[in-house]
Amino acid sequence: MIFGRSERGKPPVEPVTLKILVAGGFGVGKTTLVGAVSEIRPLRTEELLTEAGRPVDDLSGVEAKNTTTVAMDFGRITLREDLVLYLFGTPGQERFWFMWDELAEGALGAVVLADTRRLEDCFAAVDYFERRSIPFLVGVNCFEGAPRHPVEDVRRALDLDVHVPLVMGDARDRESVKEVLIGVVQHAMAQAAQRRRTVTV
Repeated sequence: MIFGRSERGKPPVEPVTLKILVAGGFGVGKTTLVGAVSEIRPLRTEELLTEAGRPVDDLSGVEAKNTTTVAMDFGRITLREDLVLYLFGTPGQERFWFMWDELAEGALGAVVLADTRRLEDCFAAVDYFERRSIPFLVGVNCFEGAPRHPVEDVRRALDLDVHVPLVMGDARDRESVKEVLIGVVQHAMAQAAQRRRTVTV
């Protein structure tokens, strides 16, 4: 399709749009992930960190970080002509978690980003999606200089159910992020099919 017109008389394809959340701890790479893959300029709601926030913002491990997402990041990626993903990055700090319920409305699934240096920072996101039965995938963002651990060791440390996918990747790399997003969609579709089978039995 070119400028909204169908090619060679073909009717225009109305794409299916899917909503994916990107969650995880403070400074784990959510804004970077959305920016790496979005085909539009991402909408960001970042503010500078201030002295007033120091008592409540734990900067351990991310001391160089000087901005934070206060509402959401938004991006879009077209996987196929008929399939478009809308990406919503959640704020990572506890004082902004009230936004999560709003952002999770209508979501197909979620990516929980993890940093092996601060795995405990993603526990809240894992718990959030488990309690709400929202399909999610854990993506370990492999930071430079971070220790590398076998996938099964990370899975055990996070106490993940066996059906939850866990992948290693790089939030800065477009192809790596696309693979993560495709994994989320496939996982969510498999979960939906399983629920339908359970209902019909």
